[in-house]
Amino acid sequence: MTTGIGNVQLRLLERLCNAVAPSSDETEVRNIVIEETRSLADEIKVDPLGNVLVTRKGTARNRPRVMLAAHMDEIGFILTVDEGEGIFRFEVMGGIDPRQLAGKMVWVGREHVPGVIGARPIHLATKEELNKKIPAANLRIDLGLNGAGVKTGDYATFATPFQRNGQVIIAKALDDRLGVATLIELIKHASPNIDLLAAFTVQEEIGRGAGVAAHALDPDMAFVIDSTPAMDLPSWDGEENLSYNTKLDRGPAIYVADSATLSDPRLIRFLIQTAEAEGIPYQLRQPGSGGTDAGAIHLRKTGIPSVSVSVPGRYPHTAVGLVHLDDWKNTLALLQIALQRITPEILTQERA
Repeated sequence: MTTGIGNVQLRLLERLCNAVAPSSDETEVRNIVIEETRSLADEIKVDPLGNVLVTRKGTARNRPRVMLAAHMDEIGFILTVDEGEGIFRFEVMGGIDPRQLAGKMVWVGREHVPGVIGARPIHLATKEELNKKIPAANLRIDLGLNGAGVKTGDYATFATPFQRNGQVIIAKALDDRLGVATLIELIKHASPNIDLLAAFTVQEEIGRGAGVAAHALDPDMAFVIDSTPAMDLPSWDGEENLSYNTKLDRGPAIYVADSATLSDPRLIRFLIQTAEAEGIPYQLRQPGSGGTDAGAIHLRKTGIPSVSVSVPGRYPHTAVGLVHLDDWKNTLALLQIALQRITPEILTQERA
């Protein structure tokens, strides 16, 4: 039995996406996670790094310990120098293309103070400026004349509010608030055949957090829930894009490999068999750049068999992402059914 995506889940995703929670300041999302899971957990801890570790024990005998991870943080900025009159230098946090920055609205701090990443307008820019990419060091976050109480060291994120248009969701931080919302739903409907070890991790966008969580939870296997680029737009030269096969409205993307992980082949096969048995559309995320928390998890202890499952989305690591609602629904359905079918025997199979 699976649950679907309805108004309750969409309202939760909206709250998560509109939260300001860049790497190392995940407080807003952490508070939502604790609020949503406190009554369900057999144990809930916040570790010294800020990961939220939620355990929900099953009732069956010989239960495998299954870790599920989703990261709470998002790309963002830290204010580094106060230049007066509400203008701040900043550093980016996470992988952000500087071409995406000029003119974008931001929210600063836990009060969500509005600001803009300013660049000289076309009327005042030189020809040289107009013909090259503006580095982040030459940009400023502008909050207006008084700075609204913001100070050096405060964090900021893009200010893109959540919107839904039919089957399309548009928001900032869909990477990885989709994963967070999915993991909360899996905790709410945990299967009795496993001990579910949920890790809501910090600092994924700068490569930290999940390894500490995996060491503490000591699972038998791990599933990482994330978002991956949907490279289904035409190439910029007008030709069909054949370089990548993850697309919108094709279902969850099961990772074969990325820059940090070779997914466990037994878990890949298990997910594919589950999807095909249930008629759930899926796609294989082919080897390429990027990575997920699996990169840190699979190397902990004596090795933790791991695989990533992602919702495909367009324009990740920019001010706005775009996903298809059915891809989220099918990702949740695949993971729910897979967890119900897990047995310890999965890891006794040959790897290849």
